[in-house]
Amino acid sequence: MRQMWIPKVGTPEVFELREAPDPKPGPGELRIRVGAAGVNFADIMGRLGMYPDLPALPVVVGYEVSGRVDAVGSEEQAHWLGADVLAMTRFGGYTDVICVPHEQVYVRPEGMSVEVGAALPVNYVTAYQLIEVMGSLDESETILIHSAGGGVGIAAVQLAKRIGARIVGTASVAKHEFLHSIGVDECIDYRNEDFEARVKDLTHGRGVELILDAVGGESWKKSYRSLSHSGRLGMFGLATAATHKRINKLSFYKAVFSIPWFQFTPPALMGRNRGVFGVNVGHLWGEIPRVRRWMDQLLRYYVAGDIAPVIAGSFPLERAGDAHHFIQDRKNLGKVVLTTD
Repeated sequence: MRQMWIPKVGTPEVFELREAPDPKPGPGELRIRVGAAGVNFADIMGRLGMYPDLPALPVVVGYEVSGRVDAVGSEEQAHWLGADVLAMTRFGGYTDVICVPHEQVYVRPEGMSVEVGAALPVNYVTAYQLIEVMGSLDESETILIHSAGGGVGIAAVQLAKRIGARIVGTASVAKHEFLHSIGVDECIDYRNEDFEARVKDLTHGRGVELILDAVGGESWKKSYRSLSHSGRLGMFGLATAATHKRINKLSFYKAVFSIPWFQFTPPALMGRNRGVFGVNVGHLWGEIPRVRRWMDQLLRYYVAGDIAPVIAGSFPLERAGDAHHFIQDRKNLGKVVLTTD
């Protein structure tokens, strides 16, 4: 098998392609010949040495893959042989062969490409948890989606559109036309506009009911102030701490110290009738049956045509570093994946 390893913290150039014998699946595991693997911002944070869950270096990152089952570890899983699948992995996804517990593997719907299979799990489970599980969005409400042109952002737009909510999204101007085409009602240019002021203007001072914010720092402060009564702020990342391609302690500490700790106290939340919650799909490995229910629902949405991952870029596995550059340069409109031969 071939894997892309991170031997040390650094820029995207640190990736190393290494070869090793194909792994053998253990009891209850399925071996997947990977056709595509998803790239997530958590992988970038890990490469920068800023992801607390990262195993000790050297490490292979990657939370999701898509491909075909070619071996099983138990006779009970024999029916999986030859199945086209997608799977959630606990690291190790930047590879062309991987063994995964069968509970984390799903049959790819007919017609779903291997790239789309790798683009769905992390982004859509994150968006589903933010919007339907914890955000409780309904059709009478307005949602503000930060970074609406990213992988999670587009997933969130599609889920919010399925519900029928009013959608406001932040993105660079170059992405506005596309976002309008997939259902965003109002676009905000985060580079040249104050989103807090725009939200107040769009809602006549009331604020919005649900905000999804992976930017962090000062953005969380402004997002919190942009909530209506009964509004909820869903936080799922700290992108402002990773604005450079190598670790920058000044950016990191600035992001941490700008977190509005005192605004999120119980008395403050009660006084304003607001809620604040966090989402990290990487901490749900002990909740696999619950995640499986969410994924099953998302696959039904896909078959019904309610959701459809958008592929922003496809890079060969050995060009994982270029994929990281592409995302950090903010060139992606949708999901970035790595493909194998």
